[in-house]
Amino acid sequence: MAARVRALETILTQKGLLDPAAIDVIVETYETRVGPRNGARVVAKAWSEPEFADWLKRDATAAIASLGYTGRQGEHMQAVFNMQDQHNMVVCTLCSCYPWSVLGLPPVWYKSPPYRSRAVIDPRGVLAEFGVTLPVETKIRVWDSTAELRYLVVPLRPAGTEGWSQEKLADLVTRDSMIGTGLAKEAA
Repeated sequence: MAARVRALETILTQKGLLDPAAIDVIVETYETRVGPRNGARVVAKAWSEPEFADWLKRDATAAIASLGYTGRQGEHMQAVFNMQDQHNMVVCTLCSCYPWSVLGLPPVWYKSPPYRSRAVIDPRGVLAEFGVTLPVETKIRVWDSTAELRYLVVPLRPAGTEGWSQEKLADLVTRDSMIGTGLAKEAA
């Protein structure tokens, strides 16, 4: 796949249809300004600042925007918080609605028809395939993302992280944990 992309980029550049500098800007944007690192910072702030967590619950769009994360499919956000007795998971059953500003580009599996249908029909089975096994008594709530509303899962804060800086906490947050197909990393 990488070779195909390079070949296509080379051909388009040689024909004058593509400016390599424009590609560099796009790549830099998704590597540094848009992506799961942004969402991880949102989660870490919610874990460490109860007032921010309350705001995120009430108005996720505004709370997230206050950190400078806006734009491409992040205009209408809702944060859902995992609890000991409930785990949240996000899917877009119709297409692939995904909050790019906080999670970056959607993973290929997120857009696949098998994930989109099975996440609703058998969420526990899908989670098991991602290596997530929850207690039987833990409810799983599946949220269907739409063009009008996108979700950010705030995973449970790992034990043993009291007093950690937001930067260190953000290192425990993965893209999959913010979709609900993973958990936050354990404190080392």
